[in-house]
Amino acid sequence: MTLAAGVEGSSPALNITIFGLFVVVTLFVVFRASRNTKTASDYYAAGRAFTGPQNGVAIAGDYLSAASFLGIAGAIAVYGYDGFLYSIGFLVAWLVALLLVAELLRNTGKFTMGDVLAFRMKQRPVRAAAATSTLAVSFFYLLAQMAGAGGLVALLLGIESKAGQAVIIVIVGIIMIAYVLIGGMKGTTWVQIIKAALLIVGALAMTLWVLGMYGFNLSSLLQGAVDKAGKAGEALLGPGNQYGKTGTTKLDFLSLGIALVLGTAGLPHVLMRFYTVPTAKEARRSVVWAIGLIGVFYLFTLVLGYGAGALVGADKIKAAPGGVNSAAPLLALELGGPILLGLIAAIAFATILAVVAGLTITASASFAHDVYANVIKKGKATPASEVKVARITALVIGAVAILGGILANGQNIAFLVALAFAVAASANLPTILYSLFWKRFNTQGALWSIYGGLAVCILLIVFSPAVSGKPVDPKTGKSASMIQGVDFHWFPLDNPGIVSIPVAFFLGWLGTVLSKEHNQKKYAEMEVRSLTGAGAEKAVAH
Repeated sequence: MTLAAGVEGSSPALNITIFGLFVVVTLFVVFRASRNTKTASDYYAAGRAFTGPQNGVAIAGDYLSAASFLGIAGAIAVYGYDGFLYSIGFLVAWLVALLLVAELLRNTGKFTMGDVLAFRMKQRPVRAAAATSTLAVSFFYLLAQMAGAGGLVALLLGIESKAGQAVIIVIVGIIMIAYVLIGGMKGTTWVQIIKAALLIVGALAMTLWVLGMYGFNLSSLLQGAVDKAGKAGEALLGPGNQYGKTGTTKLDFLSLGIALVLGTAGLPHVLMRFYTVPTAKEARRSVVWAIGLIGVFYLFTLVLGYGAGALVGADKIKAAPGGVNSAAPLLALELGGPILLGLIAAIAFATILAVVAGLTITASASFAHDVYANVIKKGKATPASEVKVARITALVIGAVAILGGILANGQNIAFLVALAFAVAASANLPTILYSLFWKRFNTQGALWSIYGGLAVCILLIVFSPAVSGKPVDPKTGKSASMIQGVDFHWFPLDNPGIVSIPVAFFLGWLGTVLSKEHNQKKYAEMEVRSLTGAGAEKAVAH
């Protein structure tokens, strides 16, 4: 059976029905949640009404994006060991978030990352900088999710024309905007929880199915993947298949690893989730739950990736309309036919929708709360006008995400997400850590760190082989770069983290020591508040 026939045999009508059912159910949940969304706290932070375990499941839902499900499974299927290293980086990153950021951030801030950074600085310039970096990170992450939507639909509905895929990306964007406008953070959180449960149960079912076919023996499964790949098979079990053995590719892998491990603690949509719980203790619990769920899920991706390699084959996956991102759906078709493919496809769609909604509400909240309320209105905006601006911003961000998704369609989404992590680790993490832990840190240091890290990171991405200049693959006739047929790259690495993150830390230090400004009293207040929770939102005396 050819791939096209396999895709056609996947029953587009069934796929659309299952996905439509998910959208109807989640929109109903969002409408129910929206009845209690009255204040700015309700819209931005879900009224701080979620427990640690609930928020942990929602964080897992936010974090296990299309990159985790489609991108990593595909990378493991095609590249083996090197693909799984994405999973390791994404998981280890949570230890940084748990140990250094979650509790302190929950105690110090109110709605956004800008609240923490501006606590002891000059409010307006620092909030504007925080909003700028939040929007930049959100944009890169949104690109990845929307590109995933296009690739997935190409596979499921047999829509191979770029115009048809663009229409689907527009539809996904419209549904996502509806979630955010109607339900705010509360509705979005419930969508995340439903989606995380579906994703983990779906991945578990497929994992058990694949292992069952190999007598629950992981070695037999790995041997199956090696045999299917023929001459290239042995390379799947060792390092160097994707990140070759040359000095540049090893350095590129190190850069990717640093970006993944340090990026999570600077992702605005993850940081904002810490505000939806009533206490810092619950924030800590939610991260522990998230680590458990995410860790288990990444073990599933190992089986799913090698399972796709063994049962479908790398050549068939690469030739599919969605490319590397098609591994998990094609494995579902191989295992359970059209019905399982329809279910897994709906879960992957739900994954994209939920993550995109979380990103959109974060970016719109940052603009409304940091830029509109505190920079433009100088802290005198009413909560109602702030929420109205957030909703208008969500519409604009949704439109930008749709356009970006159409442009990025066809890229490996795990790779696009890695770029978002590099931007987060460069622009946000140094400033957050300096703000929380360095007494001398000041406004100039914060501005240099955010804008410097952001500018260096984006500049290096634009002039990297990721954007232009990679050689053309003779099998597909395409280059792996984002822009085909041109070469203006001069930076040798795909991921700029190894350069941009140290530069951002250095600029934060340099800007601080060159400025005499220092608010000793405000730092003391911030230190007490971050460690004890005294004076934080919904704080309780222990």
